[in-house]
Amino acid sequence: MGWFWSERQLPSKTEELSEEGNVASPGYSVTHRDDSSSSIFGTGISSLMSPSLGGSDDGRESGSDQNPVGALFEAGGESGGGGRLNTVAWCAVTAATVWYGNKSYKTFIRRIKNVGYLKPHQLRKKSLFGYVTRVGDGDNFRLYHTPLGRFAGWGLWRKVPTKVSDLKDQTLSVRIAGIDAPELPHFGKPGQPHGQDALDWLTNYIQHRRVRVLPLSTDQYGRVVGTVHVRGLFSRDVGLEMIKAGWATVYEAKSGAEFAGKEEQYREAEARAKQKKVGMWGGQTMIGKLLGKKQEPLESPRDFKTRAKKEESAPK
Repeated sequence: MGWFWSERQLPSKTEELSEEGNVASPGYSVTHRDDSSSSIFGTGISSLMSPSLGGSDDGRESGSDQNPVGALFEAGGESGGGGRLNTVAWCAVTAATVWYGNKSYKTFIRRIKNVGYLKPHQLRKKSLFGYVTRVGDGDNFRLYHTPLGRFAGWGLWRKVPTKVSDLKDQTLSVRIAGIDAPELPHFGKPGQPHGQDALDWLTNYIQHRRVRVLPLSTDQYGRVVGTVHVRGLFSRDVGLEMIKAGWATVYEAKSGAEFAGKEEQYREAEARAKQKKVGMWGGQTMIGKLLGKKQEPLESPRDFKTRAKKEESAPK
């Protein structure tokens, strides 16, 4: 190790050190390292345990130079209870390390399997990075949470399940905040003319892709209502892009609306889509034209659901 350290033995006991004018502690031999790198290695654990931060033997009397951690262990040794005090100190350090590790795991690493794992304090604060396993209709989809993404091995040695049975209770149902897409037929009830178009657009845009969701709330159906972003060259707001394409309207329900501060931006995008006559604002569908159907006034998703609800509750 001579190539790394330049060492020489300094006087011991009460002999004066000619270079620095200090007195070596009785009974100890002092080794001086000339290599400047020794200061890097020497300021680690040894300086932490030293009662003095400045390296002076009378550091205990200097007040401002006192090292609190070193003083704790020094006091234990002088009082005769050093073993007990050292044990308490190391237990405290261990407990703090375990607590911090557990908190970091819950915050950054633990997978949120479904809405039951999402805590209220995480809403609007913790975004969820994951993989879209399936698109249900024009404004909701299933997300498999993959915390830390490729940094945690997702897509490399950790794989997202593909079997339906393996995905049971392992995904979050996400409703895109701030938008409303045309309804699909379900439970034997008719849908809207552009329901399938909206579904096709969203499927092509996000299915089997990685997205980031900021959960804002949960609804009565156990879905996470949140803003959704997908990365391309830039990060894009999926809800906003769907409104721009003309396959969704601004969400108009009287309660439960979430916009994350973007309502005005969404309304401006809808107005431009109407003006450009894109998507559902473009008039008759291709199938309707081929079948020679008469074009009917466009009914918004909100108006469609309101009308359907009245028809269901009407006496028969």
